[in-house]
Amino acid sequence: MRLPRVYAITDRRLTGLSHAEQVRRLADGGIRLIQLREKEASPRDFYLQAREAVTIARELGVTVLINDRVDIALAVGADGVHLGQDDLPPEKARMLLGPDRLIGFSTHSLEQAREADALPVDYIAIGPVFPTRTKEKPDPVVGIEMVRAVRAWTRKPLVAIGGITLETAPQVIAAGADAVAVIADLVGAPDITARARQYVEVLSAL
Repeated sequence: MRLPRVYAITDRRLTGLSHAEQVRRLADGGIRLIQLREKEASPRDFYLQAREAVTIARELGVTVLINDRVDIALAVGADGVHLGQDDLPPEKARMLLGPDRLIGFSTHSLEQAREADALPVDYIAIGPVFPTRTKEKPDPVVGIEMVRAVRAWTRKPLVAIGGITLETAPQVIAAGADAVAVIADLVGAPDITARARQYVEVLSAL
C-alpha cells in the first residue's frame, strides 16, 4: 500500500459540519485519504452520515476509512477501517472485511508497534507525536524520535498522528513517516479546502 502524504480525519465537534461536507471540502483541496471519526453520534446516525460521506467520496475518487466501527464500514461500503488498541482485534476485523479492504492500527509505543508489525494490517499509526486537543484523554506524547524508532523496525506503511501542523509535518515525514494524519490543523481551519491544498503542495514536494 502506498499512502498519500496527507491523511485527513473528520471531526464534527470541531467543524460543525457533516462528515460528507468535510469530505467534499477536503477532496476539493486534493486530499485522497480520509477517515471518518465519530465519538458522539448514535450508531444509526453515524451509519447514515457515513453512507452519505462514502457516496460523495466515490464521486470524488477519495478513499474512506471508518474509525473503530467495522460493522458500519461494511454496511456503508467503506474502503476499510482504522482500529485502536481497544477496538475489535485486527485479526477478527480481517476475517470480516476480507483481504481487499484496508485496516489501519493505532500504536502508542515501540512495543505496540512491534506487535502490530505481525498483524494483518495495511499500515501502522504511531502517536501522539505532539500534544493533541482532539482527544479527551490522549495517550502520552511519543515525540518524533518514536517515529524514527518505529520506522527502523517495520516495513509497513507508517502514519504519524497527534498535534501535527503544517509547520511540523515536514519534520515528521523526514523522521520516516509515510503520511501524517491531521485533524485540528486541517479541518479546524477557517477554509478547509485552502488548508488541504497547502498540505498537499508542501508535502508532495518531499
